[in-house]
Amino acid sequence: MPRPRLLRRVRHVPDIVYFKPAGVRLAELDEVVLTFDELEAIRWCDLEQIDQVNAAKKMSISQSTLHRTLLSARKKLADAIVNGNAIRIEGGRYKMVAKKRRAGAGPGRGLRRGRGSGAGRGRMGGKAEGPGGACVCPKCGRRVAHQVGIPCYEKKCPVCNVRMARG
Repeated sequence: MPRPRLLRRVRHVPDIVYFKPAGVRLAELDEVVLTFDELEAIRWCDLEQIDQVNAAKKMSISQSTLHRTLLSARKKLADAIVNGNAIRIEGGRYKMVAKKRRAGAGPGRGLRRGRGSGAGRGRMGGKAEGPGGACVCPKCGRRVAHQVGIPCYEKKCPVCNVRMARG
């Protein structure tokens, strides 16, 4: 039995997850699926211009795994651009991690006195996201704008008919 793949650490999920050539109907296009970990590898190495060793450390994978992920992502992007295919960003084996804050930046934890110390998960066991944000399908990753007064778990994904979650 093969060893299970480790989860890649991802710090950025884009708001827009679908790109297509202008002037071509969606029904006429082939799709290329770029996973979130491939996008993260492209972001670190090509956009942020961090060397592969440090980018691999940020994603908690080996440098050789990062290299293979980059090759796969670049091949998919080249195929989409050259052949005029649409690009869908979804899936992959990843774990969302928070961006690291600089020391002294942000509110901090203080002495943790009094109410509202941030230790609880809110009144209904979740976290208060406020009126904005999006509902996300846990299966296909589709994002739909959140409507005030309608919990995300009451909506179903328009693509795969699975209950949505707050994203």
